[in-house]
Amino acid sequence: MKPRIIHLLDDQNVGNVTQWIEAISEALNDQFEFQLVRSSEIAILRRSDLVIYHNRCSWKRSRTLLALKRQKLKVILHEHHYSEGYERSQVRSKIRCRSMLKLNYQCVDRVVAVSRGQSDWMRSHQLAPFTKLELIPFRVKLDHLMEVSEKQIQQPFVVGAYGRFVHSEGFDILIKAMRLVPDVFLYLGGHGEDAAALEALAADCSNLKFWGRVKDVPGFLSACDAIVIPSRWNPGAVGCGEAKAAGKPVIAFDIDGLSEQVEDCGILVPPYDVAQLAHAIATMATSSQLETWSQNARASMQGDWELHVEQWNDLLWNLAKLEQ
Repeated sequence: MKPRIIHLLDDQNVGNVTQWIEAISEALNDQFEFQLVRSSEIAILRRSDLVIYHNRCSWKRSRTLLALKRQKLKVILHEHHYSEGYERSQVRSKIRCRSMLKLNYQCVDRVVAVSRGQSDWMRSHQLAPFTKLELIPFRVKLDHLMEVSEKQIQQPFVVGAYGRFVHSEGFDILIKAMRLVPDVFLYLGGHGEDAAALEALAADCSNLKFWGRVKDVPGFLSACDAIVIPSRWNPGAVGCGEAKAAGKPVIAFDIDGLSEQVEDCGILVPPYDVAQLAHAIATMATSSQLETWSQNARASMQGDWELHVEQWNDLLWNLAKLEQ
C-alpha cells in the first residue's frame, strides 16, 4: 500500500501553491497517495502517514500544528510565506514575529525553505532547528515555457511584468521607474485589488500598456524582450523561473529567492530603489549581453523540475521511514 500524504491548505485559491500541489502529486503518484484537504477536515488528517502543511503560520494557526503534534502525526511545513523581504516590508515587531515562527516550526518534523535566501534568513535568526530545516528551491513544471520562441529585438524595447495587483508585487515602484525611461515600453499584466490604484498611478505614463489578466503566459512572455520582477518580498520566485524557462533576461530586486535566480541572466537592483530600477531597465534595453543572458536563463532551467521532484521524493520517503 502506498503511503498516504495529505496536503493541508485552507485557501485553495492560492495559484502557485495549488499548481505545485497538483504537479508534485502527479509526478509522485506512483510512489504515494495524495489528497488535498482543509484544517476543518481533521478526521481525514488522522488517517494520513504524513501531512504537508502549506498554510501561512500565525499565532492562531499554531493550535492546529500543536494538535497535529499531539496526535503524533508527521508534518512537513512548506514555508511559502515568510522571508527577510516580508519581514523588512510588513513586520512591525520582529521579535514577536520570530517568536511566532519558532513556535510553529517547533511543532513540525521538517521545515522546507523554498530558496537559499529564505533558508539563510531562517538560519541566521535560528528560527528552525538546523536538524529540521530542509532547502528545496520552489519550482513548478515549466515544459510549456521552454518552447517559447526567441523574439526579434526591435524598438521600442519591451519589458513585461505580471502577477497579482497587490502591494507585495511592487508594481507601483515599477510604474514610477517607467516614467524615467520613456524610450522603453512596459506590458503590465494581471488583476487584483490594487488595479484601480495602479491605473491611476500610470495615468500620465504613455509608455505603459495594461495587458489585463494573463491567461496565456507563453503568449505574454513571447511579446516581451525582458521581464521585470519588482517584488517587495518573494521567497520562492516562481515568476522568475517562468521568465527564465522562456529565455527572457530578468531584472529584479535583490531580495529573498530572487537574489539567487538572477545569476548570469539579468540584473539585480537594490530593493525598492526607483532610480536604480529605471537605470537597470535602460541598461538592459541597450545591452550587448541580451542573447547571452537569454541563453543562460533557459539553460539554467534544464532538468530543474526533475531535480525538484527527486528532492521531494527523497524527503517524503525519508520522513515516512519507508523503503522504496
